[in-house]
Amino acid sequence: MDQLKSSLEGCYVTIPTPFYDTDEMPVNEKALRAHVRFLIDSGLTHEYATLLAGGAAGDFSTMTFEERIKVTETVVDEVSGAVPVIMGAQTSSTLELKRLAHAAKRIGANYIQVSCPFYFAHTEGDFEAYVRAAAEAEPTLGVIIYNTFWTARNLSFAMIERLADMPNIVGLKWAAPRTDAMEFEDVCSHFSDRFTIIDNNLLFGMSATPALGARAFEVHHCNFWPEWGIKLVDEMHANNFAEITRMLVEEAMPFYKLWVQIENEYTSGDGYLDKLCMELIGLPSSRCRPPTRDIRTKYRQQTMNMLRNIGSPRLEAPS
Repeated sequence: MDQLKSSLEGCYVTIPTPFYDTDEMPVNEKALRAHVRFLIDSGLTHEYATLLAGGAAGDFSTMTFEERIKVTETVVDEVSGAVPVIMGAQTSSTLELKRLAHAAKRIGANYIQVSCPFYFAHTEGDFEAYVRAAAEAEPTLGVIIYNTFWTARNLSFAMIERLADMPNIVGLKWAAPRTDAMEFEDVCSHFSDRFTIIDNNLLFGMSATPALGARAFEVHHCNFWPEWGIKLVDEMHANNFAEITRMLVEEAMPFYKLWVQIENEYTSGDGYLDKLCMELIGLPSSRCRPPTRDIRTKYRQQTMNMLRNIGSPRLEAPS
């Protein structure tokens, strides 16, 4: 389990799922393989990254069970051991969660990502039993708990303590509401020895310090600028937290500000801006499946301007 824990360190890259631009929007396996190959060839191997297949940015909520398995299977096959693979296992059903865990193990994924079941306002006890069911389904498969407090129940400090007795729960993808109680800092500082903390609050310059101990980061930029994530990891190893903060403010914040703008005024979901950025550097891409609407025409020029302003490379490539 120590190997599963240490292998999570670095860039936690959530891969968008490309679709064909037809009415049924089937998964474009060829484009998916091309994107994964681009990431690996650009240096995002096991020293720097893990790849999440079929997460939120990978359109898991619009795919069938079989499509989710096929997407992860394709990524596992294409990486061929060069980088660890996580399968997104969010679902509203414990029975389906266990099926996803079995499938992940069968096809060779290293981890599953689990978050609180959505739609119903489940109790913390429900959530805990759900996570334990995932961990017990495949005891040698790594489990990453994702605290999606914006769609479901917030993960409490006490529950994290209780779940620490499950040896194959190795990662905590951590975000918390910003309050005076400092929940984000509290969990990082107390649990970074037990779990690999994956910062999902964009506080890398602080969370990577020895006092908090986060060793992994949710990095959308890697989908169109892999070298940015590689530099971020190198700066983490060098304890250059001031440079990490500068990178976030000057090069990451414009991306996230545009994301929030699009979400506030046009459409919602995840991965749509990654996909447009990928298209603008010449990678095969697509829109997200509906109900997320297609942003590619409406926000194309604004996205191009943002990428130029932050210094993203490859913009002269044909789209």
